[in-house]
Amino acid sequence: MDIWEKLYTSALKVQNDRVISPFIEAGGVAAAILTDKGNIYVGVCIDTASALGMCAERNAIANMITNGESKIDKVVAVMEDGKVGSPCGACREYMMQLDKNSGNIEILVDFENRETVKLKELLPDWWGYNRFENQ
Repeated sequence: MDIWEKLYTSALKVQNDRVISPFIEAGGVAAAILTDKGNIYVGVCIDTASALGMCAERNAIANMITNGESKIDKVVAVMEDGKVGSPCGACREYMMQLDKNSGNIEILVDFENRETVKLKELLPDWWGYNRFENQ
């Protein structure tokens, strides 16, 4: 099993589309991230009636940060149909702000062919690079 399959399988384990209340649904999309320390963190999307929800990727990142890490190496997001997908704009921005090297995060965009893109390819000319200059 390669790392992409391990991440994909980790995300599938928590993906479980469910209704939490009349206002909240969760688990339609699941994500797994691999940190630079080799740990895997997972999360699911949480959709709310008031737009206060959270994407699966950001939920996985919150799990990572809660556990004392902040540097991502790889990301997999599993959509409702079982295919992988690219993070939304808010998740891309969130990841870029984590670390000066976040542009090198690999994102799986085609599971069967193991095709990836780097985050910096999805956010060319990102506005925040200069804030990392003194780190």
